[in-house]
Amino acid sequence: MTKWEKLDNNKVSMEVEVEAEKLEEALGQAYRKVVGKIHVPGFRKGKVPRRVLEARFGPEILYEEALEVLVPEAYQKALEEVDFEPIDQPELSIKQIEQGKPLIFEATIDVKPEVELGQYTGIEVDYEEPEVTEEQVEEYLSNLQEKHVRLVVVEDGEVEEGNIAMIDFVGYLEGEPFEGGKAENYSLEIGSGTFIPGFEEQLIGARLEEEKEIQVKFPEDYQKEDLAGKDVTFKVTVKGIKRKEKPDLNDDFAKEVSDFDTMEEFRQDVLNKLKEEAEKKAQTDLEEKVIEKVTENSKVDAPEVLIERELDRVLSDFSQQLKMQGLTLEQYCQLTENTEEDIKEDNRGEAEKRVKANLVLETIMKKEDFTASPEELEEKFKKMAQSYQQEPENIKEYFEKSGQLDIIKKEIAFRKAVDFLVSEAKVNKVAPQKEEIDLLEGLSEPIEEKTQTAETEANVESAED
Repeated sequence: MTKWEKLDNNKVSMEVEVEAEKLEEALGQAYRKVVGKIHVPGFRKGKVPRRVLEARFGPEILYEEALEVLVPEAYQKALEEVDFEPIDQPELSIKQIEQGKPLIFEATIDVKPEVELGQYTGIEVDYEEPEVTEEQVEEYLSNLQEKHVRLVVVEDGEVEEGNIAMIDFVGYLEGEPFEGGKAENYSLEIGSGTFIPGFEEQLIGARLEEEKEIQVKFPEDYQKEDLAGKDVTFKVTVKGIKRKEKPDLNDDFAKEVSDFDTMEEFRQDVLNKLKEEAEKKAQTDLEEKVIEKVTENSKVDAPEVLIERELDRVLSDFSQQLKMQGLTLEQYCQLTENTEEDIKEDNRGEAEKRVKANLVLETIMKKEDFTASPEELEEKFKKMAQSYQQEPENIKEYFEKSGQLDIIKKEIAFRKAVDFLVSEAKVNKVAPQKEEIDLLEGLSEPIEEKTQTAETEANVESAED
């Protein structure tokens, strides 16, 4: 028997009663497990009668084991009787446990909030028509040139803006060398802004083997307090100079960086790919605008437990990005004088918006009865198999055996919900705001689908390991 009542902040209190007969059965199982661990004088280990065991240690000795057997199953059955969905593990408290009487326990549960949908069809949004200009193609090619520059040794010349200078230096504070202010054969790109303001500019014009004294002032907010805001002198020796030499944009360059034989073919391919990326970005922006408006039209709370879960995902994604750059999250926090909690707090507002949007999308998905058909599942497995170079049957078998098939089904259903909202929207085509378009960055996926896809990929990769 189950009784329940709603509490504040999307919580539910549920009182569950389990028959005395089932409690007695669980106590019997607990006795058989406990008796083998207890030594009682006069009895062989594992042969102590239950009545003797309970008389000596009290019946409570069996309660913990019995609850581990009984409560999880009773809790799951109780959930089937009610019309709400838990989003976290329950807080359990035992109200009654006594031989011959029913077991009564209370579960306090964080549940998914009810969503009051507003208008979600006929949403009016602007759509920025994708446009790729010749200037953007040139910018792409210029960036590619930068990645393939050659460094040419300057035999007789002086340091210029953009050069790579190899230097030895020693820093002095009030006439004395300071810790961390010395290096040999240090490679410094002039104009990169990696040194203290004013340092690189004063090297311009220096010649090979020339020694220069450079006067600079550390920033007031410099991380080492003993140097912050202080005037210092660096004695610098130029040991080598290299200049960057960009390759020409000709057929040889096209052959080097692509599968094309001519620069004309490569340039056209770049244009096509930039157009494709622009179209993807425009479509993603449109989807996000529609989802944002639909969410704004609805009434929904964002439970703290879901916000924290989303922030943990954001932090995990950020940590992976740092690893690709050769940094750990701990190192990043030390360098930026931040904490993990600071990073979470900076993303809290966006995480709350994402949680609300996910809840709204899920409600629409259920209301419109969007589900994954067997054919759609098979097609999804085929695409995943191509990505991971496996057989579709292996991918399918993994998700079935691990009990995670619902992840794929939900991903397909959410995609349907997003496509439905966009198809029903009133779209006003407008010219793109060029200053906001960055075609070279990766595109984000629709809100819930992005989360589901990341989880799917992580599961498949772990299966491969």
